Amino acid sequence: MWKHNFQGKTLVFAITAASCQAFLLLGYDQGVMSGIIGADNRFGRDFDNPDPEMQGNITALYDIGCVIGSIICYFIGERLGRRTMLITGGIIMIIGTAILSSSYTVAQIIVGRIVTGVGNGMNSSTAPVYQSECSPARIRGALLTLQGTVTILGVVIAYWTDYGTSFYESSFQWRFPLAFQAVFAVFLVLQIIGLPETPRWLAAHDRHEEARSVIGAILGKEVDDDDVGKTLLDIQSGIEEEHKDGPFRFKELFTWGEAQNLRRMLITISVQLGQQFSGSNMINYYAPVIFQNSMGLSRNLSLVLGGCAQCTYLVGSAIPVFLMDRYGRRSLLMVCSTGLCLCFVMVAILLSLGTPNAAYGATAFIFIFQLFYGVGWLPVPWFYPTEINTTRVRSRMQAIASGWNWMAVFAVVKITPIAFANIAWKTFVIFAALNAVFIPMVYFFYPETKGLELEDIPLLFTKGGFTGGVFSSKGRTVIPGQHLREVQIGGKEGQDVEEVETIV
Repeated sequence: MWKHNFQGKTLVFAITAASCQAFLLLGYDQGVMSGIIGADNRFGRDFDNPDPEMQGNITALYDIGCVIGSIICYFIGERLGRRTMLITGGIIMIIGTAILSSSYTVAQIIVGRIVTGVGNGMNSSTAPVYQSECSPARIRGALLTLQGTVTILGVVIAYWTDYGTSFYESSFQWRFPLAFQAVFAVFLVLQIIGLPETPRWLAAHDRHEEARSVIGAILGKEVDDDDVGKTLLDIQSGIEEEHKDGPFRFKELFTWGEAQNLRRMLITISVQLGQQFSGSNMINYYAPVIFQNSMGLSRNLSLVLGGCAQCTYLVGSAIPVFLMDRYGRRSLLMVCSTGLCLCFVMVAILLSLGTPNAAYGATAFIFIFQLFYGVGWLPVPWFYPTEINTTRVRSRMQAIASGWNWMAVFAVVKITPIAFANIAWKTFVIFAALNAVFIPMVYFFYPETKGLELEDIPLLFTKGGFTGGVFSSKGRTVIPGQHLREVQIGGKEGQDVEEVETIV
């Protein structure tokens, strides 16, 4: 099959661009329904003005499709590889887009949403792993953070596309925004086709010479260079250690012991729940509806503010690109949670006053919320599972992470219209309380992964204890390059034993 001959930084850039394309598509799909649904417009007339419950179904069943895609990735992702899964996910999304944009019934549009969700679930389970396994450790955090930034770029494009077509009276008003996502899916497939598989996947499937070639291309060096050989040896040693117990078994995910897989899985799941129950997708999916119904603004102003809020979100998402590898994952998550909690507390207080000026003030805090969210909880949950899980379980854990993420999105998106219809501004109080809970959760249980090689990951929880050593070490349970030090110490001890035996 045709392949690019990119080397060094050019190849890393191409891989990053392809991975980001998957998240650009994800963001567009998340935001596209926000400016279409919940209004007296052509979409509402074409589909019999769906009530809040049906609005939730149309919007949220997409997330069930994402869960299905994540489950599929769990079972076949490791066997087929990262590239194949991304190409397949892109093709499925093109099919789903065709169903969506040609819809004439609610049933057809729901089917289209589910099909596109399946493809997106496969992409969101695979793209972070693909990026993580092909990124140099010193810039891995920044490159992975870019995925969050382009996700919001996708949301911004969706919002303003919705706004641009809102002035049409024909079905073009909603068909074009739904069809346009196929452009991103086509580009994703074309970008991935020419790129290599990850060296860790190739080595795990006994394709060592191909792995050596890819490592050389990523490092921009000849295949017989010492650095290439050292990197391949590190990967092979890690894989051999992980595979010493034979083929993978499902029950391994629930083991404690040396690998601490259950601890890793609980952190993997909790970081996904933290991302979604922060209340972010309540804003992303329904911002225009919230501005119009809860804050009493006009439909046109609500659409404009929704788009502007996402532009603010985009600015916030760019900030951690420069901060992630300096301050680390834990600090940004805790600062983010604090800011989100305070913003929603202020929104609830202001909306409870029931005055126009207070509503404007609440709108301002929604904008500040978007800035804070982009700094921590937007990027970290997408790549943190790939950083804390070993090669043996990484793709499966990322699929589990993606599945839980989309189930949580479904829950938030499904209940939001119903919650606002029944308890109005008190909905913000619930999410403020949840954000407060996430601060100690991160402080006590989330290890810092800044600067670690993926081969350091098996050592994350060797200190043991209730928090896995996170609390006693203030998050830094492993220092970068520790796996090499332990190998050297082990080699020296073995050499000493041989010398003693020789003397005896």
